Amino acid sequence: MTGWFGIFTSVGVRRFMLELDQIHTYYGSSHILQGVSFTVPTGKCVAILGRNGAGKTTTIHTISGLTPSRQGKIRFFGRDIASMPSHQIARLGMGLVPQGRRIFPSLTIRENLTMSARPKKDAEGDGWDLPRVYDLFPILQEREGNLGTQLSGGQQQMLAIGRALMTNPQLLLMDEPSEGLAPVIIDLVGEIVCRLKETGLSILMVEQNISLACRAADEILIMNKGQIVWQGSPASLMEKEEVQQKYLGVS
Repeated sequence: MTGWFGIFTSVGVRRFMLELDQIHTYYGSSHILQGVSFTVPTGKCVAILGRNGAGKTTTIHTISGLTPSRQGKIRFFGRDIASMPSHQIARLGMGLVPQGRRIFPSLTIRENLTMSARPKKDAEGDGWDLPRVYDLFPILQEREGNLGTQLSGGQQQMLAIGRALMTNPQLLLMDEPSEGLAPVIIDLVGEIVCRLKETGLSILMVEQNISLACRAADEILIMNKGQIVWQGSPASLMEKEEVQQKYLGVS
C-alpha cells in the first residue's frame, strides 16, 4: 500500500494509530466538520483546541461512531471505520472519556469500573485491570463502595478515565477532561495523561485549557468553524500570540 495511508516504520509498526482524511459531518442540514484531516501517531498525544462550537466534540463523536460522517475516511490501525457502529469501533481498541464524564450514578466505583472491563487483545505488556487502575487512582480504591453521586467532580473524572482504561484501549479519546475541575485537579489530569503516554498509549484529547494541552500533548491542532486552521508543537503555539488571540480568545 502506498500514499498517505498505511505508512509504516522500518520495524513494521504502524506510524499512525488514527488517520482522518477529508471528513465531513452534519447534524441534519448543518455542515459541522468541513474537510477535517489529521493523524494521531502511535504512542503520542494530540490535542485539539478551539472555542465552543468549533467542532471539537463532533470530531470525537465522528471518530467513535456516535455521529457518523457523510464523507471522507477514518482509519484506525489502517482499517476504515467510518461506516462502523460505535460498539464495533470500541471493540477494535478505542476507549472514550466523554465530555461531562457520564459515569453511572447508581453504581459504585467498583461496579462502574468492572462493567466496562475487556481483556487485552495481545499478550505483550501489562493490561489494565482493577488493581492497576486503583494504583493509578488510589482514591478510587479507598472509596470503591461509594456511588457515583457521592463523588466530587475530580473523582468522577478519575472514574471516567479509569472506566475507559478498563476496556484496554490502544487509542484513548478524551473530550474536555478538565471541564469544571479545580486547578489542582487539572494539573493532576495533565500528570495522568503524561503517565499514560509513557505506557505507549495513543491519545487524542479535546481541550479548551491551553496550559493542560501544551503540557500533555506532543502536537496541537486548532479547530475553527469545523476546520483545522493551525497545527504545530506546543512550544510553537506558545510563541504565537496572534494565533492564540485569533482562535482561542487569549488576550
